[in-house]
This record gives sequence, C-alpha cells and structure tokens, in this order.
Amino acid sequence: MTTMQALVMSRHGGPFQLTEVPRPAPTPGQVLVRIHASGINPLDAKIRAGAAPHARQPLPAVLGLDLAGVVEQVGPGVEVCRRGDEVYGMVGGVGGLQGTLAQYAAVDAGLLAPKPANLSMREAAALPLVAITAWEGLVDRAKIGPGQTVLVQGGAGGVGHVAVQLALAFGARVYATGRGPQAPFIRSLGATPIDLETPVETYVAEHAGGRGFDMVYDTVGGVALDASFAAVRRFGHVVSALGWGAHALAPLSFKGATYSGVFTLYPLLSGDGRAHHGEILREVAKLVEAGKLAPHLDPRRFGLADIEAAYDALTDRTADGKLVVDIL
Repeated sequence: MTTMQALVMSRHGGPFQLTEVPRPAPTPGQVLVRIHASGINPLDAKIRAGAAPHARQPLPAVLGLDLAGVVEQVGPGVEVCRRGDEVYGMVGGVGGLQGTLAQYAAVDAGLLAPKPANLSMREAAALPLVAITAWEGLVDRAKIGPGQTVLVQGGAGGVGHVAVQLALAFGARVYATGRGPQAPFIRSLGATPIDLETPVETYVAEHAGGRGFDMVYDTVGGVALDASFAAVRRFGHVVSALGWGAHALAPLSFKGATYSGVFTLYPLLSGDGRAHHGEILREVAKLVEAGKLAPHLDPRRFGLADIEAAYDALTDRTADGKLVVDIL
C-alpha cells in the first residue's frame, strides 16, 4: 500500500478534507507508525484557526499532535523500537511535521515510548502533550519532592488533572483551583479543591498558613498567573505553561521566589531534545501502570469523518475530559 487517508487542512479556519495522500516512509532515525488513535487538544484548535504563531504549521497540512499506535516499519539506525511495538507520543502537527489525523505517520523514534500496558489506544493517545507539559513543569523545572505543598491553577483541565496526579505521585500535598462544578472531580483526583472565585489571600490563609505554597503550577495563564505570583511562598517557585502577556514580577521578587516557563513544542519545532520527550513518556507509563496516573477522557467517540464535531467540542468547551479521534 502506497497511499493512506488523512485529514488535510488547506487554509486557516477552513474545513478538513479527507484525502488520499502518499503514505510516508521512515528516514534514518524514524519509524512508521500505524495510528490507532489521535488525541486532540485546545492547541490544535488554535493552530487550525491560525491563532497560535508559536506553533507554526505551513499549509496545506495534516494537524494533530498526539498519537497511539503500532510500529509498522523501522528506519535505518533505530534501536529503541521494533516492528509490532505499541507506542505513544507527541510527534507532529507543527513545524512542518505531519500530524496525527492520518492512518500513518513517519516520526522521530526518540519522541515515542512504549504504550502503558493497562491503557487502551484511546486512553494512551490522550496523554502525551498534557503529560509532557506537566512533567516538564513539576519535575524538570520545579524539582518537585515529597512533603511540598503544590497549587495547580486549573486542576480539572487537560494539563491540570495530570499535574495534580503527578504531584501526588511525587509525595506532594496538592491543592487545585477550578470552577464550582469541578470540585468533585478535583477531589476525586486526590487534591483539595479551591473555587476560582476565592480571593488569593483567602485561600492562602486557609490552606497555606498565610505563608504561601511551596510551588504553583499555572495551566491557565492571564490573571491566574498573577494570582500564582501572589500565592507562592517566600523562596518558592512558580511554573506556567501559558506565560503570555505582560506580568508584574515584583510579587515574586519581594519574596525571593522564582519563575520558569514551559514550552513543550520546542523539541518538535527545533529538533533539539526530542529524546527527552520519549524519556518522560517512559516514566509516565510507569506511573500509569502503577495506578498513580490516569487520563480523563470525554466519553464521546469520533472518527476521521466526525472531525468537525470533535473540533466543535474543543471550541465550544463542551468536552468533559480529553477528546480522542479513532483512526482505525
């Protein structure tokens, strides 16, 4: 077979077209993956709309960042994967790299990891972007450890619900902000919910002894990042995955606290550090298989022919959990 089906977008904001295109072949360092499921993220909707200049994708293009599937063919020089391996990863959809809304993708083998054995393809496809983003913030940047108090801004969201579970797995005491109806879900993850409408000084006094949290992970941006600067303790650390715009750093400076940002797409766009993404996903798989981390999926099922409905759920914010497209 020399062709495959893929969803091609020719203009920003335009329709996806189910198209027969040439099937890629793996080059040195790559493997060909038969895609079983493609996770879609709010970032994908921004890329489609042309509203994500940091995630450039020349058109026409196949979108989609996350996949789970089976290795079909191994390119020269690849030793980490074999034909028949079940894998997952964040592999394309930006920087001119083919995305995952297709039957096959030729991807850098370093970006992949063995799929967690206790997850379905759908569940595994929901994890790569959000898990890597959570790990880079909490582990790589903030060096999370046992006994720390962690506040996750937006704890019911895609990155947020993984960050909550990851912090708990590392022995932290976790609190998470969310809207009122999200409190039961946040509590089910093991964190203490804090209503988004609660003033910072109120929840710092109630949950952090008035001193502040050891670490704050902002997954929301905007005013939530400003609130994070106010909520962190003296010499604490704030991480943000959405550190856009102008923000006053004085609240951090006055407390000797520090800040770092997470830009998960950098290895895809630059080619640097791709193997670390595979390493992260291997560690994430261990936590999943140990029962310490699980993705929360929207129960609806979508195929390639239903892609507009899936993207409507993204843009309308009606999804209850991560959205996944079945490719098989």
